[in-house]
Amino acid sequence: MKFTQTDRQNSGKFILIAVSAVAVIAFLLISNNLVKQLGIQERERMDIWAQATERLAKANVDSDFEFLLGIISQNNSIPVLISDTGMNISEFRNFDLPDNEDADKSLFSELSSRNQEYLRARLRKACGSESISRAAVHNDHFIKVELLGGIHQYIYYEDSRVLRSLSLYPYIQMMVMLILAFILYIAVIYTKRAEQNRVWVGLSKETAHQLGTPISSLMAWTEYLSSTGTDKDITDEIDKDVKRLSTIADRFSKIGSRPEMQLEYINETIEQSLDYMRHRVSGRVEIVMHLSDDDHGVRLSRPLLEWVMENLTKNAVDAMQGAGRIDISTGCDRNTVWIEVRDTGKGIPRKHFKTIFHPGYTTKKRGWGLGLTLVKRIIEEYHGGRIFVKDSEIGKGTVFRIELPAYR
Repeated sequence: MKFTQTDRQNSGKFILIAVSAVAVIAFLLISNNLVKQLGIQERERMDIWAQATERLAKANVDSDFEFLLGIISQNNSIPVLISDTGMNISEFRNFDLPDNEDADKSLFSELSSRNQEYLRARLRKACGSESISRAAVHNDHFIKVELLGGIHQYIYYEDSRVLRSLSLYPYIQMMVMLILAFILYIAVIYTKRAEQNRVWVGLSKETAHQLGTPISSLMAWTEYLSSTGTDKDITDEIDKDVKRLSTIADRFSKIGSRPEMQLEYINETIEQSLDYMRHRVSGRVEIVMHLSDDDHGVRLSRPLLEWVMENLTKNAVDAMQGAGRIDISTGCDRNTVWIEVRDTGKGIPRKHFKTIFHPGYTTKKRGWGLGLTLVKRIIEEYHGGRIFVKDSEIGKGTVFRIELPAYR
């Protein structure tokens, strides 16, 4: 199997995307595992805190009050609520309250009514539609403690601000990375296109310059042959080809600068461009035109559009290996004038409908793969239209469609 340059480029892009995806997944897994481990540590801290609270409630004169109070006071980051079975809150810690004047308090009864309702709402949300005793069965953020006299209380805690931030951090970082990657991608694409444009312009203008001298010489030789009595039919054909070379040089000189647009009629332009090709393709190739009755006006550069039609015709002849039929149709849909070029060649796989317009794509043993790229540039950048593969079937042929803004 032969791989084209475009296939290799696509494979490289796929590998890059795959490696990037694996790196992203690995990063998220590691980050999530880190957050999970921190969550387990906070759970262990809360278990110790709950045990200290329970022992302090059951303490006697021999208990180490200072040690227990030290454990309880060390929690300055994890939000905690202490409630009875009736969801009556007695104490709280480390919540960001709506009214800041209660920030240094820990007894629920000392809070403003607004802050009390805020904490009740947080507890109700944690319990859902269940009682606090049932919610504690399947919610790890509830810890049941037993006080003197068989009284039970429930400690409800939330993730600390640090843990919540860390749980969001991987996604925020990933978003920033994606934005930076997108900006970098746009910058690379822009730089690449700018470089391609410079190459296009330089190559085109240098080609036009190099063609100028031999064309002038050939024109002089044609006049000389005519003056020496050479058969007129021969000199006329030579003259046509010399003028053709002059036209080609003129086309190349227009690349890189905005061509002069004039009102032209599409049917007339196509007929003239194909008249030259008819005499220079195999006699086994039949070119049939289906031109609309109304010759639509379009603002265009005739030399460049003729170049487009010749490129499409040559590609069709190559696809048919020098034998077959080319049908060229024109028409108008609302504000769009369209041209369709249909051949009976070998067809194009659907996956290549867009890549055939990329620089370097070619199925020929010889060629640079620039013909359709140039066609796309002329139609889209200079004429404000578009060109695409309308339909193609392997072994039966291809239809290219050009759409141009109609003149109003």
